[in-house]
Amino acid sequence: MSQDEARDYLEMSFRSISCFGNDGKLDLAEFDQILTIALRDGKLDDNEKRVLARIISLLQPGEAAELAPRVAQLKALYDI
Repeated sequence: MSQDEARDYLEMSFRSISCFGNDGKLDLAEFDQILTIALRDGKLDDNEKRVLARIISLLQPGEAAELAPRVAQLKALYDI
């Protein structure tokens, strides 16, 4: 694992904590910011997939509905 790969999944984790901690919710713009970090190098490694799967598992029903199309797309493209 390169240093950039390690940094990316850690940055994703910290960003998600900040987003959830801000108002207790994750919106589409915040989710896309996290996804941008993950895809910065053009691929999703196992750690980034793990972090995204964990974030998805924490979504509340209202958030899940808003993010459902994006989550479905990620699952299909990257086997999350």
